[in-house]
Amino acid sequence: MYAVIRAGGKQYRVAPGDVIRVESQGTGTDGKIEFSDVLAVSGGEGQIGKPQAEARVVGEVVEQGREKKILVFHYKRKKQYKKLRGHRQGFTAVRITEIAFDGQKFTAPELPKKVAKPKRAAPAEAEDGKPEVKASGKKKASKKPVAKKAAPKKKK
Repeated sequence: MYAVIRAGGKQYRVAPGDVIRVESQGTGTDGKIEFSDVLAVSGGEGQIGKPQAEARVVGEVVEQGREKKILVFHYKRKKQYKKLRGHRQGFTAVRITEIAFDGQKFTAPELPKKVAKPKRAAPAEAEDGKPEVKASGKKKASKKPVAKKAAPKKKK
């Protein structure tokens, strides 16, 4: 199941769960964006559908930012004309959550929630205030670098 949509002057082939980067979009309510300009819809894999007037594609905003800088350099030889400008295009990353047409509705699976790892506890101390010794009973010996001996001098 996929759809072809037009956003920001470009066309994108999207399926539920895809993340696309489109030119900066004003976010709707609750970070949801609806793409009304649907060019084609496919019911199954490999099938090309026809343009659907009532088809709709809904996505949620994942991220907003700016792309890498591109340099635009204008130059005219023999005329001492040089102009250098930079440009960073704004983007909105959108995760496609739903494609609906002809009474059918295809939704993306929910993303699992990220769970923070619990922090490691500090080493437990015994009642007398000293840290507990491991079961082996040995302390780790700190390794000191061994000093190199000077090479003996050669006799002539």
